[in-house]
Amino acid sequence: MSAPAIRVLIADDQPLVRRGLSLILSPDPSIEVVGEAENGEQAVALAHRLRPDVLVMDLRMPVLDGVAATEQLARTLPDCRVLALSTFDLDEYVVSALRAGAHGFLPKDVSPEDLAAGIRTVHAGESVVAPRLLTRLIATHVRSAQPAPAAVAVPAADGLTPREQEVWRLMATGLDNGAIADAMEISPSTVKNHITGLFAKLDVRDRAQAVIAAYESGLVTPRPPERS
Repeated sequence: MSAPAIRVLIADDQPLVRRGLSLILSPDPSIEVVGEAENGEQAVALAHRLRPDVLVMDLRMPVLDGVAATEQLARTLPDCRVLALSTFDLDEYVVSALRAGAHGFLPKDVSPEDLAAGIRTVHAGESVVAPRLLTRLIATHVRSAQPAPAAVAVPAADGLTPREQEVWRLMATGLDNGAIADAMEISPSTVKNHITGLFAKLDVRDRAQAVIAAYESGLVTPRPPERS
């Protein structure tokens, strides 16, 4: 028997975008579009009524924006995984959404194949933000969002083992698991075990939140912009 289709809710304030995303996803037998919302408030209400597995969420919407909607869903409906969409690659809203609990981010010009793959990845509990895009995004916006340049205390960061600290640092510089394994001369499965441990100790649920925590704690700092 095949697995049940992934139930997807689409939230975007533009009717043409909502309809386009629905038409793009509908032919995929592994995905079922169960509804559409035109703002964040409606998205939260529909999510509670329809119980989608994944909510494809535009971040800049009226009434209630995608960040606030994501925060509400993370508190009240944690099984609904939010995949954020934005027109802008380096949108400060994306960092806020990831901090609020979104499981990933894709730009709106993503291909239909990558959008469907992103939904499946988020549904499986993984992050779909490309590591180097994630670190570039966070380096641009996280530190500037802090009220002061002082490092932010991160729960349990002092309890990390030296190996977990190094995995965390390398992850925050944009390396994927394979590159971390190569850099530390350990197996990818060992890297995965270290990541599981540091997620629990940092009280974060995915790679995106771990990278944000690394910048906020001062473990890594943004590089100065490159001169052209």
